[in-house]
Amino acid sequence: MDIEEKTRKSVKANGIIKNHMIWSMGAGFIPVPVVDFFAVSAIQLDMIRQLCGVYEIDFKETQGKAFITALTGGMVAQIGARAVKFVPGIGSVLGGVTLAVLSGASTYALGEVFKTHFETGGTFLDFDPSRLKNFYDEQFEKGKDLAKKVKEEQDKEESSSATTDYDSEDPISKLKELNQLKSDGAITQGEYDILKKKIIEG
Repeated sequence: MDIEEKTRKSVKANGIIKNHMIWSMGAGFIPVPVVDFFAVSAIQLDMIRQLCGVYEIDFKETQGKAFITALTGGMVAQIGARAVKFVPGIGSVLGGVTLAVLSGASTYALGEVFKTHFETGGTFLDFDPSRLKNFYDEQFEKGKDLAKKVKEEQDKEESSSATTDYDSEDPISKLKELNQLKSDGAITQGEYDILKKKIIEG
């Protein structure tokens, strides 16, 4: 593979990883931990399938599922520990945000592991999860930071659009909508306080 071709494939793979990381973060907000674990796993499997397409590797679904389980085993325990999401109205948003970041980080790490393995000439046949686990763990930590940044950017966009929407509504409707946004975790307490003050002051 020449340098130009390798660069082209790497750029395409990076796009696939980023998109699936963001989709995984969305799945992390599903209210039931077991459900969101399976949703994220499905997204991760699709990512691996697409990466195989980029690097012209024969994709095996059964093996792909086994590799995901072998590398992300700790995610199950972390999701179980965050079953606080089951408690109505308490911790659901905080739990969801944390799970979104963990889900995104896990997907990013998996993508980087497979991308690196394929770029160095590896295939499904010589993929060894035990050998690659340390690299996955390193990328998972990096992925947490990236996922947090993505989450912050999404919050800012939602907060900005929320601010725009308030211009044409009556104050009571605005306050109700603002409370809902805060409850859903779309805006922070600080953003809520600023917007509430704007509404009250007209």
